[in-house]
Amino acid sequence: MPHDTSAINKQRQDLSQHQSVWLFGYGSLIYKVDFPFVERRPAYIEGWSRRFWQGSHDHRGTPERPGRVLTLIETPGERCTGMAYRVSPDVFEHLDHREKNGYLRFFTPLTFANGEQQQGLVYIATEDNAAFLGPADEAVIAKHIAESEGPSGKNSEYLLKLADGLRELGVIDPHVEKIRHHLLPLLSS
Repeated sequence: MPHDTSAINKQRQDLSQHQSVWLFGYGSLIYKVDFPFVERRPAYIEGWSRRFWQGSHDHRGTPERPGRVLTLIETPGERCTGMAYRVSPDVFEHLDHREKNGYLRFFTPLTFANGEQQQGLVYIATEDNAAFLGPADEAVIAKHIAESEGPSGKNSEYLLKLADGLRELGVIDPHVEKIRHHLLPLLSS
């Protein structure tokens, strides 16, 4: 699969019949909301874990030195909490460009705090995309993040803002926190 998946995403789902669509954010969509939305609510999806296993050639790194950003990995029994946004379908023109570096849109059930469920879209960078970096020890990921920067800023900013955004949701993600634990001393030295 190519780095730029924006054209593929336009073909994956026809959203023209919908007045609005729920979008699930588990990474930068939690703290960087650069799109209009009708409604925003905390939600979770089941069977997935967030992992810093995706390369970023266009936002938090460069083609020569990609940063590390999140994707979702299927993990039976796990729950990934994030933020759901109800958006108009035309917002996906912007989001498909923003999430073009290996991410595909998938429909998934979302569950809100009150137990209500809705179908929503989520962007996932699967293992077969050209930017997938795969698993690594959290200390290795932290070092990689500390040394990466791209057009959207330092890779460390992505991780730290995400950790803050998750805390605001009442979420302590063990993977994110382990990387943060290793990253902070690297940033202060």
